[in-house]
Amino acid sequence: MDTQAQPTQPTLRRNTRQRQLVLDAVRVRCDHPTAEDVYRDVHAIDEHVSRGTVYRNLNLLAETGVIITVKAPGAMRFDRRCDGHSHVVCRQCGSVADTPLPYDPALDEQAGALTGFAVEAHSLVFEGLCPQCAPNQYAPRTIEAEA
Repeated sequence: MDTQAQPTQPTLRRNTRQRQLVLDAVRVRCDHPTAEDVYRDVHAIDEHVSRGTVYRNLNLLAETGVIITVKAPGAMRFDRRCDGHSHVVCRQCGSVADTPLPYDPALDEQAGALTGFAVEAHSLVFEGLCPQCAPNQYAPRTIEAEA
């Protein structure tokens, strides 16, 4: 039996058609979309759904634990996966990827023991350069001679 306390989350109000469109737009993507990405996807399906409606619903879905957020340079990203997993974020372009590392509940216990907090969960985000940005970061730079 799991005796670990589960965090309480607000419950969703009634599910609206617009909220379902937003949720579907997040769930079909594997790339941790930004709110603007989700807005474009939803707007392509229903041009009457406003940007504000998409942003409000993304925030509500995240608050209620239906989706999660990942802080990345330039914009908050959204993730359809709510299981315990970590992310890696490119500090240059802001891309986000899941890591295959397993969730380690022992870290929750250690953090609680060290701080006195009743730690219920953690999120782990690694930062670095993605495969596309790393070569650019370390490529030699040449200065073209002026003619």
